[in-house]
Formats: sequence, structure tokens, C-alpha cells
Amino acid sequence: MTRIISLSLGLMASISAMAGPAGAVDGTLTLYTSQPNTDAQQSVDAFMKANPGVQVTFVRDGTTKIMAKLEAELAAGATPADVLLIADSVTMEGLKQRDLLMAYPEADVSAYPDGTHDAEKFWFGTKLITTGIVYNTAATMVPTSWADLLKEEAKGQVAMPSPLTSGAALIHTATLVGNLEAGWGFYEGLAANGAQAAGGNGGVLKQVAGGEKLYGMIVDFLPIREKAKGAPVEFVFPMEGVSAISEPVAILASTQNPEAAQAFVDFLISKEGQELALSQGYLPARPDVAVPEGFPDRSAIKVMPFDAARALAESEADTARFAGIFGQ
Repeated sequence: MTRIISLSLGLMASISAMAGPAGAVDGTLTLYTSQPNTDAQQSVDAFMKANPGVQVTFVRDGTTKIMAKLEAELAAGATPADVLLIADSVTMEGLKQRDLLMAYPEADVSAYPDGTHDAEKFWFGTKLITTGIVYNTAATMVPTSWADLLKEEAKGQVAMPSPLTSGAALIHTATLVGNLEAGWGFYEGLAANGAQAAGGNGGVLKQVAGGEKLYGMIVDFLPIREKAKGAPVEFVFPMEGVSAISEPVAILASTQNPEAAQAFVDFLISKEGQELALSQGYLPARPDVAVPEGFPDRSAIKVMPFDAARALAESEADTARFAGIFGQ
């Protein structure tokens, strides 16, 4: 999900000035991340401006590939990674349960609502990337509810990413099943109504923007960004609520520089770090930071509850059931 929004030099200077005393930590730090390259570089540069005694290098790839690299290194006995910043909390929960993460009980999360971070402070959400409904402006029905995708007007016209290939889609499925009254019956209804599940979010956007499908399930920023470019799409935050991935950050238990790693976490969840996320076009996880252009007021965005530990335990069963419903 490539971002092209550049961080202004003025904001960089502001972050440096407000982020606290320089030189409080030093040494080197290695970040493994699934952030887009531009976002990762901006995050690292802003942190080093605020902490000039620390030299940060980062390794970037998709969450699946970066985790495969990390797992191979751990199996071999050591990894250079100190900090991990990836897409979803379910992966972090798996690492926590294997005692591969370091808790940071002193982290200040007082500005955040419960559920944004791990209750035991092993990982910390940095953004809210929600999944809602996109529709083509040629559609006669304007959806406001997940249930609208089961209507006759949406028959054969719904596209969605598959949890077999998309981590965000797996979290979305678990969230809807756990929060909608119909549970798995909602997905059975979608399949009966001709909905198609395949690939990732980019494919959904292409189908709906191109008119091949009129409706879709998709992460928020893709259609909001494309609408601003003139694409014939609108994004809806359904009345029942939306699912969200939080791009969590965590410290690896094997870190050689825990002080610098903690400072990196502090920066990302600070107000200044959250303003950096805003400048990159993301919805910050911290409620006292504004929303990006094109998003509604926070009061209009209801994020459904999600239990990462439960989702981890049920992930195999959930993907198998989804595959059975949609014949995958």
C-alpha cells in the first residue's frame, strides 16, 4: 500500500523540537517493518532528529516476508532486529505467547482507549486502518449498513479480499463474525448473494472503481485517496462499526538496546509521532490527533471490539470455514 504523501520539512522540525530532550539515549537500533519504504524512512528520520544519539537502520518487506526472515533468524539463534513494526496485532500476539517480545510497562498510553494496545504492554497500536464499504457512484443503492450487502441490489455486485491471502481481511472476518448478530450467517448470506472473495484490497478497489463491481469491502484510505484523484467511488463507515488493524510496534526480547527501543516506541505513540502518521495520510490511533482529509469526524467512526488472542487461537478454523463458504 504505497504512500506518496511527503512529510514537510516544517513538520519534521516541529517534531524534533517537541519530542523531548535530545541525546537521552544512544547507540544503534534495527527496525524490521512492513511499512511502505517512504513511511518507514520518514519514521526513522523523525525519530533520529528527536534522538540524535541513536543511529537507526531498517529492513522493510511485507508482513509475511518480514516475519519469515525474522523466524529464520530466530531459528538460527539470533536476529539483528530490536523493534518490530508490522500490520497486525494477531501476529504480535503470536510472538508474545512465544515469549519473543519484551514488555514495556512504563509506556505512557494514558491518551489511548482500552484495546488500542496489549493490556500487558507487549505491543502498541500506532494507527487505525479500518475496513468498511466502498461503492461505485453509479450504484442505485447507497449502503449504510453491512446488511445492505445482502440486498437484491447488491446481488453479484460485491467484491472483498480473502482472509486466505490478506491479514487485514482475516481480522475483518473475525471482527464481523464476533460482533454482528448473524455471525457466520452474514458470510453465508454474502456467498448466497453472489459475493466474490479473492486477493487483497487493491483488487477490490480496481473492480469497484472500474465498474466491474458496484460494492466492496476495503481498507479506508484506498478509496478515500482515489476519490480525491477523481475516481467514481465513495467510502462508508457502516453504522454497526468497522474492523481495524493497528500497525502495532513491539520490542523484541532479544534487543541489545532496550533503552533506544523504548524511546522508539515512545516516539511512535507520542502526540508528535501520531501527527507524523496523520501527515502520511493515516488515521492516528491517538484520539486527540486530527483525522486525515477526506475522513469523517472521529465520532462517526465506530471501531468494533477485537480480541487478538482469540483471533490467533481461531485463525485456522476461521480460514477453513471461510474457504468452505466461498468454495476456496
